Amino acid sequence: MTLQLPTGNAICYSGYRDGQSPDQRRYPSLAQIREDLQLLVPHWPLLRLYDCSPHAERVLQVIREDQLPLRVLLGAYLGAEASNPACPWGGLHDDTQLAANTRENAAELGRLIELARAHADIVFAVAVGNECTVDWTDHLVPVPRMVEYVRRVRTAVAQPVTFCENYVPWQDKLRALVAEVDFISLHTYPLWEYQSIERALAYTQANVDSVARLYPDQPVVITEAGWCTASNGRGMRAADANAQLQTRYVRELMDWSRESGRLCFVFEAFDEPWKGSPDPLEPEKHWGLYTVDRQPKPVVQALFPGFRPPDPITAPTPDPLPSLEPPA
Repeated sequence: MTLQLPTGNAICYSGYRDGQSPDQRRYPSLAQIREDLQLLVPHWPLLRLYDCSPHAERVLQVIREDQLPLRVLLGAYLGAEASNPACPWGGLHDDTQLAANTRENAAELGRLIELARAHADIVFAVAVGNECTVDWTDHLVPVPRMVEYVRRVRTAVAQPVTFCENYVPWQDKLRALVAEVDFISLHTYPLWEYQSIERALAYTQANVDSVARLYPDQPVVITEAGWCTASNGRGMRAADANAQLQTRYVRELMDWSRESGRLCFVFEAFDEPWKGSPDPLEPEKHWGLYTVDRQPKPVVQALFPGFRPPDPITAPTPDPLPSLEPPA
């Protein structure tokens, strides 16, 4: 049977604002998530979520309670189960930490299965991990363990199962995993690879083709592609990180994905100040189509002429989920 994936504009959503962080277990409130989804729902019917934390639970709760026409690719975050000396920013972990991560990964997969079952009408697919096998990852999970995890989830949920990873490992390292997933999910970032804006879309297309031609019977989805708007020059040319080039790349990317019929999640909805180094120009912080204070960047108006923010939300706010914030 041919796999039928949804179509439409798709975007990666992580709603963390100033002072919030998954690392510190400080999550957006229901009201904040409701505000975000009201911004996104007119133009982005498909969302990607990265983990099964209270953030994801609250997103699914708001979608259901407000009856929003949104569907979700739900992910599970997997921590390191092996050290990675090749990671330039801290891939070494002691045995105690690795054992704790392995236990937490099992719990996270349990939450993924539970949420996918409880929200089967909203969650159209699930992703077992994110960038766990690429050479530079700080949360390395060996490929044989990834195979085990994907098999566990596939036997437990009705939705298609995937793994989200940079395009390079799919070319060879992940051949054993290709047979286990229902579709391949890859990431492509020409800006991180010092490509000019003139070459950016062609480079993205070449990345996708390098994987798709190896596995002609497997659907290939882009689960991250985007362009940041500020940089201190780490990992890219600082002059190329600006709103004008973001507008051009994202518009060309979406036009191509629409014309080719390839599902593509734009990275990402909102800037995330918690990411990367403390430097305000850390590029990890600036990939959003909206700023952290929910102001649209020029790309939004370019994609959706006449865009205006939605009216204030009047839906009642239900009782919140229990807080998991650490004690003071």
